[in-house]
Amino acid sequence: MVTSRTRRAKSADPAADLLVWYDRSRRVLPWRAPPGAQADPYAVWLSEIMLQQTTVQAVKAYYERFLARWPKVEALAAAASEDVMKEWAGLGYYSRARNLHACARKVAEDFAGRFPDTEDGLRALPGIGPYTAAAIAAIAFGRRAVVVDGNVERVVTRLHEIPEPLPQAKPIIRARADALTPQARAGDFAQAMMDLGATICTPRKPACALCPLTAHCAARRSGLQEAFPVKAAKAQRPRRAGAVFYARRADGKALVRTRPPKGLLGGMDEFPGCEWRADFDVETAAALAPAPGRWRRLPGAVEHVFTHFALTLTVFAADLPAKARAPAGCRWVDEAALEDEALPSLMRKALAHVRKNGAA
Repeated sequence: MVTSRTRRAKSADPAADLLVWYDRSRRVLPWRAPPGAQADPYAVWLSEIMLQQTTVQAVKAYYERFLARWPKVEALAAAASEDVMKEWAGLGYYSRARNLHACARKVAEDFAGRFPDTEDGLRALPGIGPYTAAAIAAIAFGRRAVVVDGNVERVVTRLHEIPEPLPQAKPIIRARADALTPQARAGDFAQAMMDLGATICTPRKPACALCPLTAHCAARRSGLQEAFPVKAAKAQRPRRAGAVFYARRADGKALVRTRPPKGLLGGMDEFPGCEWRADFDVETAAALAPAPGRWRRLPGAVEHVFTHFALTLTVFAADLPAKARAPAGCRWVDEAALEDEALPSLMRKALAHVRKNGAA
């Protein structure tokens, strides 16, 4: 029998309320251990790196392919860099893939394939920052760690009606999240907070009637749920422009090259192009083509948004003789095999633009 005293005791502990809800409503995810099972640190690490700035839905297929091809960290460490980049192609934020491979190698070589089980030890590895270290320590090793991602920020700012805007509010949010985090089941609590933000405490039209923390939520009481978190006004994203050149040889091969290992889209493949500039002049762009030929400008353009700027890419195409040599730094690949190259989303858009205009 549930008495009013029992209800009051329950509502006094938001972490306990949340864990009761999580035990009943937890999401089933490919990398998440079933109830009562020990999480695999490799699976947790791989998923957390992939999930940085990327949705669960987008990550699932990539995660499953990676795990099928490299089921252990030692296997990933032994993989060729170009194979890792090819599997990552399309997922974006390609420095993550380079750091992923470097981290796998360090774990395999320096730690005998076993991930460190503390936040400090994890943060010493390539590509692992404070959030990722806390998530792995809590979920994979049961450490009490304060795990704060975008979902957690939203939940906490609503629970406490934190008026400071992001990103200035981050220290306040972390302190509040720390106060909420229980000593036991810290990994389940972290995943519960993520699930709550992803499925109930959503950015728009949160399902407050279904929320296990309704009784604790200040924003719910005032009816201002969607006003939180408060965000500082964003500066307008600058624009750049450039050109990309699709060379098709008469024997059915296309010209590609690999970008330098560091920097934007580092280590990924691309069709040759020019520097992306704010003052790019499309009228003179054909002179920048990588090889002599009858270059034609395709109608329209490719639009792409990076974190710090937006890009307009004009596409030029040309048919070259079967014996045309690849310019320095470039290589010919079968057009039919382009989907298997490590082309980032931008270059896949360019390829689709070429095909749409009948140039491939």
